[in-house]
Amino acid sequence: MGFKIYTKTGDAGTTGLFGGKRLPKSHLRIEAYGTVDELNAHIGMVRDQFTEPAVRALLKDIQDRLFTIGANLASDPDKDMPVPDIQATDIEALEKAMDEMDEVLPELKNFILPGGHPAVSSAHIARCVCRRTERLVVALSQESRVEPVVVQYLNRLSDYLFILARFIGYSKGIDEVVWAPRKKG
Repeated sequence: MGFKIYTKTGDAGTTGLFGGKRLPKSHLRIEAYGTVDELNAHIGMVRDQFTEPAVRALLKDIQDRLFTIGANLASDPDKDMPVPDIQATDIEALEKAMDEMDEVLPELKNFILPGGHPAVSSAHIARCVCRRTERLVVALSQESRVEPVVVQYLNRLSDYLFILARFIGYSKGIDEVVWAPRKKG
């Protein structure tokens, strides 16, 4: 018999960090790394809608980095444990990809709404989940040690996902959905 996914150790509403410490499943740390996992699933959905090898490769790399962030957040901050790291080069890769997409995109002159195509909407959903993840990690960093590069990476990733959503629409010939505020009166 192989590995069982269920352990029954969380049946009382707690979960264990790497390092052995147990926390309530409602703890901010658990919410933060759980939301990283949710974001990773959304990135997988975005990746599944692409055929371009370069974009798929970067999205796979992003998923790897998110798994690294999750491992960092799931580790006991009170113990000095070896955990994988996020590096400045990971942020630079996102910036480079944004610059390359920006070169072909029309200038953004209006606020745009998510939508126009399922792939565009998927990227926007991932962006929104990324922003929520970032907010949770920032809140966690105010009460516990979190590497600053993790917050920087999540901030840049949400920017990347916004540009990617625009790039998807542009590549598919989909017009952006422009926000038109209702006039008073």
